Amino acid sequence: MGDHKEQPLRVGAAVRRRRRALDLTLAVVAERSGLSVPFLSQIENERARPSRGSLEKVADALRTTAVELLAAADPACSVDVVHAEGPEPDCAPRMRSLVRGHHQMHAQEFTGDHDAGREFQYRNDQLMYVADGAVDVEAEGRAYRLGRGDTLYLTGGVRHRWRATVPDTRVIVVAVAENIEAVQDRPRQ
Repeated sequence: MGDHKEQPLRVGAAVRRRRRALDLTLAVVAERSGLSVPFLSQIENERARPSRGSLEKVADALRTTAVELLAAADPACSVDVVHAEGPEPDCAPRMRSLVRGHHQMHAQEFTGDHDAGREFQYRNDQLMYVADGAVDVEAEGRAYRLGRGDTLYLTGGVRHRWRATVPDTRVIVVAVAENIEAVQDRPRQ
């Protein structure tokens, strides 16, 4: 349906392009990410599909986000429908992109818990919406408790972390794309 090809994302090419743009070797990315050179090579050659955790490690090593890598892996479409997936057979945490392709915004749905110790900092603004359940968010030294229907707005550059406090929590995160200059860089002192 729509003008989007129904095929799996080919994130390997996006990883390779980003690595080469930064003039990095696979060995350097392996050292930064804690993943092996053979595994990274398999990812780049589309012979292995990284888990969400592995993709985040690769993205961190490439100084980008998993969202950006996924967006760069998928061509942009003017109209595209992302259908809800069926219920997961297990209760494993998962993340799915709600907007495919390289656009001026990103939207993701997180279900269940995730790495609560991971700190996030996006260059541009972001909005977090709790569709179901509840989350605790730490941002700029303050704690926030969000329940169903609550939103939290974060200005670009704000370091934060969050965790689900209720089983089957669903959080929608919408952010201005990293490649868009939505905020001016603050001069370094």
